[in-house]
Amino acid sequence: MLYYLFEYFDKTLDLPGTGVFQYITFRSALAFMLSLLLSTIYGKRVINFLRRQQVGETVRELGLAGQNEKAGTPTMGGLIIIFATLIPVFLFARLHNIYIVLLIVTTLWMGTIGFVDDYIKIFKKDKQGLKGIFKVIGQVGLGIIVGAVLYFNPAVTVRTDTGRTDVFKSNVSTTVVLPAPVEEKSTATTIPFVKNNEFDYAEVLSFMGDGYEKWAWLVFIPVVIFIITAVSNGANLTDGIDGLAAGTSAVSVLALGIFTFVSGNIIFSNYLNIMYIPNSGEMTVFISAFVGALIGFLWYNSFPASVFMGDTGSLTIGGIIAVLAIAVRKEILIVLFCGIFLAESASVIIQVTYFKYTKKRFGEGRRIFLMSPLHHHYQKKGYHESKIVTRFWIVAVMLAILSIVTLKLR
Repeated sequence: MLYYLFEYFDKTLDLPGTGVFQYITFRSALAFMLSLLLSTIYGKRVINFLRRQQVGETVRELGLAGQNEKAGTPTMGGLIIIFATLIPVFLFARLHNIYIVLLIVTTLWMGTIGFVDDYIKIFKKDKQGLKGIFKVIGQVGLGIIVGAVLYFNPAVTVRTDTGRTDVFKSNVSTTVVLPAPVEEKSTATTIPFVKNNEFDYAEVLSFMGDGYEKWAWLVFIPVVIFIITAVSNGANLTDGIDGLAAGTSAVSVLALGIFTFVSGNIIFSNYLNIMYIPNSGEMTVFISAFVGALIGFLWYNSFPASVFMGDTGSLTIGGIIAVLAIAVRKEILIVLFCGIFLAESASVIIQVTYFKYTKKRFGEGRRIFLMSPLHHHYQKKGYHESKIVTRFWIVAVMLAILSIVTLKLR
């Protein structure tokens, strides 16, 4: 909202200094600082409110060290992340930008699903929370919305250099007229570590013959649904010990912010020879606010945690990361910068699958990990959760750096 106010001051009243609001970097810095202040200063008030309302965590007996001490710790702290993200976005972002609209919808949509789940667990005394089928329906619904908007909305384009190249020769010199850049609809995405690193989802349907491109949404939208569901559930599984989900997510989102900024900047995208996505740079403002909110939340969520984010926070975090990656055409890189989420999810899938297989074959279930998700395995091995979290953060930083390297390494 402040963006439009200062835009009016700059264009209509021509007040000095107001034009600085046109710069994404300036507005991103303001969004980061405001979200950090909101989450740290007002976060304490939210925690006290949750404590007065007796919104405390119910801890299941898993035989883990220090587990009982966590009982009664306020949960639903994801509200801090949501509000500390959205307030700066509403103030400093261009709210008519389609990518910003999608991210706001994602935040509210996934936040609502997580809030309902936490509400049922706490106030209805149902440890299972919202039934899994309803969570999946909510995630699929968001995937359909995001996929349809990214595919059909005319404001979502990529810029390519197509057209005729004319060469004029004379006795003195040769003049080359390069084609004008063209913005067009595309379902292309980026494949890391490959020289010509673009893949178009429409190519999957090339067997259909001429005009197959118009059916690309049959592939694109299901892919979007799968990614949003997988990443949001991965974030949910990662939120098991103090500071793990918030810290690793902040690293992942920061890496995504670099991709977003360079992909939305025609100079940097041209220099790095990567896909230029018009209007996507505005997402940098949202990302800055989101990173500030996550770091501020860590002030209270680091060991020993004063608040837990609950599904209100974890599902929201996963949904936002998934939509950001898809919007900036880096969804394949999720394997890298969300490697912690992937490892946590894989550990659960492997554990459950192996247990069922061995029970069917040998009559008793056997385990590969002492406990899943993966962070509980290390707790069972005797590692303190602070050490586990710190080492997971280090791995997340390494994976983020590796993902950033793909900008030039191919």
